[in-house]
Amino acid sequence: MAFHRSIPDYKPGEQDHLFWVVVNPSTWLMPIFFAVLIVALTVHSYAINLPGRGFAKPVAAPVAVAAPVAAPAVAG
Repeated sequence: MAFHRSIPDYKPGEQDHLFWVVVNPSTWLMPIFFAVLIVALTVHSYAINLPGRGFAKPVAAPVAVAAPVAAPAVAG
């Protein structure tokens, strides 16, 4: 059941403009834009900073260095 069918005398083609009476673009357009911008920047900064992702070079695993072998003593 569609939502608009439960409201008597609702005609979407004729009354959808009433949304803009409540949500006035001259008042709410920029605050909504800035809120969306903050959310997008937050999500992107998190995604770029994930390990192994983004623009950072992958960190190589440390290489184990073997202890040098002592040369055998020459008997002489």
